[in-house]
Amino acid sequence: MDRWQAMRIFVQVVESGGFAPAAKMLHISPPSVTRAIARLEEMIGTRLLVRTTRSLKLTAAGEGYAADCRRILAEIAEAEANAAGSFTHPAGLLTVTAPALFGRIHVLPVVLDFLDRYPALQVKTIFVDRVTNLVEEGLDVAVRIAALPASGLIARRVGSVRQVLCGSPDYFARFGEPLAPQDLVHHRIIGREGLFGHSEWLFGRDSSIRVPISARLIVNTNDAAISAAVAGWGVSRFQSYQVAPEIEAGRLKAVLADYERAPVPIHIVHAEGRMVSARVRAFVDFAAERLRRRAGVNAAP
Repeated sequence: MDRWQAMRIFVQVVESGGFAPAAKMLHISPPSVTRAIARLEEMIGTRLLVRTTRSLKLTAAGEGYAADCRRILAEIAEAEANAAGSFTHPAGLLTVTAPALFGRIHVLPVVLDFLDRYPALQVKTIFVDRVTNLVEEGLDVAVRIAALPASGLIARRVGSVRQVLCGSPDYFARFGEPLAPQDLVHHRIIGREGLFGHSEWLFGRDSSIRVPISARLIVNTNDAAISAAVAGWGVSRFQSYQVAPEIEAGRLKAVLADYERAPVPIHIVHAEGRMVSARVRAFVDFAAERLRRRAGVNAAP
């Protein structure tokens, strides 16, 4: 067995979480997987995996080697695809990541249309609320809602989202609308762990207005906060895309628009390389155009 095949088996073991699942995915026997990993560790001269009857974990050396293997295998696959002509014709597997709710609401519809247009492509989505490492995790494209730090990634800005303060029309009919951020001390606040769950909220384009917040209801998901606001219990802050359908349908109303913070940019990013594969280039172009037209996403300047 050559080293390339051993690396491929090793990466599959890591991604599958075990020898037997990897063997099933690769259509080979579990003993063949065991022998391949043993030979690979012997060639390298270090332990890559710690195996017990209940778990499988990467060693420190294994973590670095897994990241390198993913990069090398991706470069091999791209070289083969280029030689076969698919550099100009999108084909193969494309992995796309985005924040969980934004991914479900906005990126998934784009992916479905993209698959319909390019039948030779396969797309894997990873929608998670954390910053992913494209190179180390073997990801092709990421949609990120943030001001991006300097990096080796290529970024295309496709729009922005606003932070909006919302409540239901029924709530405002009963308690009145806040006319300034300081009025929130007299309102029921729906707080959230993590994003917008702090003890004070910032307002103004330069975030110079600070308002202490005391939430009687604290939830751990955006969906729960939206449901509580729609039910008329109180007010909360959201990214504009999260509540666009509710605002459009009249179930929620945004207030204090004059005190909103500066919009948060949305970027599509991918790793920089000598050549961008056809599938990455095609998806970035396709997704940029579609995302700019979706509700709750303001067009890029």
